[in-house]
Amino acid sequence: MIRINLLPYREKARKANLARQIIIIASSFIIFLLCLVFIHAYISITNNQLEKEIAIEEGKLAILTKKVGEVAEFKKIKSALEEKLAVIDTLERNRLDTERKMNEMAVLVPVKDLWLERISETGNKLQIEGVARNNIAVARFMKNLEKSAYIEAVDLVFSKQLIMSDYKLQQFTLSCLMKERGI
Repeated sequence: MIRINLLPYREKARKANLARQIIIIASSFIIFLLCLVFIHAYISITNNQLEKEIAIEEGKLAILTKKVGEVAEFKKIKSALEEKLAVIDTLERNRLDTERKMNEMAVLVPVKDLWLERISETGNKLQIEGVARNNIAVARFMKNLEKSAYIEAVDLVFSKQLIMSDYKLQQFTLSCLMKERGI
């Protein structure tokens, strides 16, 4: 005997399978959309936080840039003051040098035999002009100068005889090289 089932169970199963697939696809699509919404919300929140942090850091950067400018200005002022202090220190160290040189020069001049008319100093060169009784006094003065703590070398530039008030005198010019002094 042949049995015929008149109930549409396959069609019901197909419809149920189709409904299940639609539900799965729809729920997958909804889950996908929810994931997209969640990711978008997360990115937006993170973006807002990062923008706030950037604004805070830019504020700090502006403050630091201002401070760097102040520090640079302070460094300029400091270097200018250090240069001025160096000049003052040099002047302070050398302020008594000329006096010491003149005192030593006065000691080195042979008494009653030699007269200095002019002393000029340019850099490390010293030029001395004067009048002496004779060449021996000039030579003695040159030897005394070479023994000086301030003078390294002495050269006779010129010497000539000069008659003053019926006296024969020697007019001379000396060129001296000063010793380098550490400052």
